[in-house]
Amino acid sequence: MTWSILARDPVTGEIGAAVASRFLACGALVPRVEGGVGAACTQALVNPFHAPDALARLRAGEAPEPALAALIAADAGRATRQVHVMSADGRVAQHTGDGCIGWCGHVSGADVSVAGNMLAGPEVVAATRDAFLGTAGLPLAERLLAAMEAGEAAGGDKRGRQAAGIQVGSRDPYPDLDLRVDDHPDPLAELRRLYTVWRGYTRHFRRFLPGRDHPGVFDRAVIQAAVAEAQAQDA
Repeated sequence: MTWSILARDPVTGEIGAAVASRFLACGALVPRVEGGVGAACTQALVNPFHAPDALARLRAGEAPEPALAALIAADAGRATRQVHVMSADGRVAQHTGDGCIGWCGHVSGADVSVAGNMLAGPEVVAATRDAFLGTAGLPLAERLLAAMEAGEAAGGDKRGRQAAGIQVGSRDPYPDLDLRVDDHPDPLAELRRLYTVWRGYTRHFRRFLPGRDHPGVFDRAVIQAAVAEAQAQDA
């Protein structure tokens, strides 16, 4: 019912995920990203535990392949699941159960993993991966959006469009970017619009929030002045 991408930027250390589907609010169930740890997507007949449990194993030092293998082995519905996992250093593990509905499958490349089911065909995941690889140098979020747009142009979910989501993390447990479109006739276009809004203000505001190594900035005047200066530089 879905296709998704996991990817990292080895220069900035960011890691992210994006998803699109003919399924309401797919961004609420499918992706999970944690800065400095990794990213995971669980789809097809979703097991909502797989993404958070995979990240917990990565956080504990386990590599993606044994982490995912353990989760799949313990899942009685493994044949109906599709899951892929990426660690913060770019290692990937992928699973597409033989009970997933076609077209279904997964591909990967340097710092990118793509998986999907109920798709128009294998060209969807290939186009998604290739678009990501072809946009090196852009911010990670923009590469993820471009990749998903390429997958949509290649046919996307064979049932149509409804929802999409994107998450990007850097060093904190919570994402730097976390946007969802739950129900829309053109969800990826709406997701890009929301990303443009995010870049105008929240991207700058984000750096003043607390992190594990600092308490954040809580002087509103300082925050607003710095955001205004950053916005002026963007203009």
